[in-house]
Amino acid sequence: MQAAPVRATAIPSFTDALRAVESLLMSGGQRTARRNAWTSVLEDRRRAKDRVETQRVLEQAAGRS
Repeated sequence: MQAAPVRATAIPSFTDALRAVESLLMSGGQRTARRNAWTSVLEDRRRAKDRVETQRVLEQAAGRS
């Protein structure tokens, strides 16, 4: 009796599934615009975090003087 053959295809991730649905529902330009907008949101969050950290460091330095 032989074992069943092993399949080498990976199960798609949730992200891959969402991208597939996105490609069916949106045109290429809409996808690009949405991704650019999300990248901007992430960059704004990073800058806000950096501002808070810089403010904290400045306040600590001022308190030591």
